[in-house]
Amino acid sequence: MSQLCLRILFCVRRGISLEKEVAQLDLTYEKGGIRRVFNIIERRARQPGANLYVIASPQGEILASNVASLQPGVLNRLGWIEPPFRYEGFAENNSGSHQNLAAGYVIELDNGIRLLIGRDLGDPERLHIVVRQALLLALIIMGVGALVIWFAIGRNALKRMDRMSSASGKIMAGDLSQRLPVTGSGDEFDRLSNSLNLMLDRIVRLNEGLRQVSDNIAHDLKTPLTRLRNKAADAGATESPDERRAALEGIIAESDQLIRTFNALLMISRVEAGAVAAEMSVVCLSAIVEDSAELYGPVAEEAGLSLDCAIEPDISINGNRELIGQAIFNLLDNAIKYSEGSGQSIHLSLKREDGRAVFVVADNGPGIPSSRMDDVKQRFFRLDESRSKPGTGLGLSLVDAVASMHGGVFSLTEAKCLLENYTGLGAVLSFPLARQKGSLD
Repeated sequence: MSQLCLRILFCVRRGISLEKEVAQLDLTYEKGGIRRVFNIIERRARQPGANLYVIASPQGEILASNVASLQPGVLNRLGWIEPPFRYEGFAENNSGSHQNLAAGYVIELDNGIRLLIGRDLGDPERLHIVVRQALLLALIIMGVGALVIWFAIGRNALKRMDRMSSASGKIMAGDLSQRLPVTGSGDEFDRLSNSLNLMLDRIVRLNEGLRQVSDNIAHDLKTPLTRLRNKAADAGATESPDERRAALEGIIAESDQLIRTFNALLMISRVEAGAVAAEMSVVCLSAIVEDSAELYGPVAEEAGLSLDCAIEPDISINGNRELIGQAIFNLLDNAIKYSEGSGQSIHLSLKREDGRAVFVVADNGPGIPSSRMDDVKQRFFRLDESRSKPGTGLGLSLVDAVASMHGGVFSLTEAKCLLENYTGLGAVLSFPLARQKGSLD
């Protein structure tokens, strides 16, 4: 039975190899003889998915088998059967179906009886068919899913992009009142539209501010330029040296005022553009307020006024010293300019409040109507339409711009809301306190 030792391994899916089958039968034959081999083959042949078993006489007559018929000549040669042979099962024989292919090995026992053990090759083919059908079905499902996604999502996205493009076209044509559509779903398109709409709102505000500035410049500079031109004409027409000198001094004064106006405009533009943000550092606001009070004390005394100061020491903020000082100067200058009567006082205070530095200036002047509190922050806006008092109408605009750049808040209110003994205007500047070294984040 040494011929049962196979050298070639033939493995098939869902079954044991023929080599292992032959080895088991070889061991059974050595222990129990041919009868025990027949019993084992008969039992295995009845199992589902069994191998092919054929027992034939030395003359080739089939003695026992679980197949209906074999291809002629299969049992004539020993060993591996090449190429695969055809066989017909009992079920196919009854139904008239086509024959199947199988691979097998022929063994000759000592008494001349031949044993064929084979395996049907239709299983891999059927597996191939199942896999091919599964892949085809998966491709069909993927194709249908892609079409559904394209119709349900892609076309909706394209429609939204078309609406956005349409709105963008109108905006580019000059209609800044248009806004990109927002559906309220909160998706990427809505977030993009909201961001662009906020940008458009900012652009509209800047354009409106630019238009107002242009109108105000044309209105407020026309008069001094006219006076400047008339004084220059008078200086050229007069023959008196004293009158010519007086005219030239007037021209210089008007020119200085124009230069101050343009300097203020440039300063406001730089602040709003953040051009001086890099120059910010930790500064002592208490020292700046004290210096301002010391500087404007004599000016107030000359106007018959007094400064009532209450400055808390060692208050620091992160900012630009020059700009903060200029903002405080502007508030003090306005308070002195518009205070009524001698003997009055101007309140000046600085304190910590809720983690912020709060600077307050209050006077006893005529104040500002509540409806115009925000208007006076605009460039060139002045309640004194006759322009009888000196000024450019840019002081409070600069204060507001400086406050915004420093993350602060500038507000105007009635002085009596801040202090009992004051009836004029109250101006409040609030800045975030500087973080102290070693403090916890």
